[in-house]
Amino acid sequence: MADAAVETVKVKSGKKEFVGIVKSDKMSKTIVVAVETTTLHPLYKKYVRRVKKVKAHDENNDAKIGDRVRVVECRPISKEKCWKLAEILERAK
Repeated sequence: MADAAVETVKVKSGKKEFVGIVKSDKMSKTIVVAVETTTLHPLYKKYVRRVKKVKAHDENNDAKIGDRVRVVECRPISKEKCWKLAEILERAK
């Protein structure tokens, strides 16, 4: 997952966007995306990688495991799902 550097972008509508790797596509119309962020440790001044898994809505079940995708923040669709698949940036090899 070292190649999955996070790209946090705020679009004009004020919604967050993340780029991550699809870890699971077993649910219907839902994918699990691992989003990796790097933050500076406040005391040791060393960069720490953190991985957060978010559930995203995939209406057409297009994304597969290993794909690099962009997800966008949206209204809550279910209890844990408040992201939508915006686009597939790179297919898994």
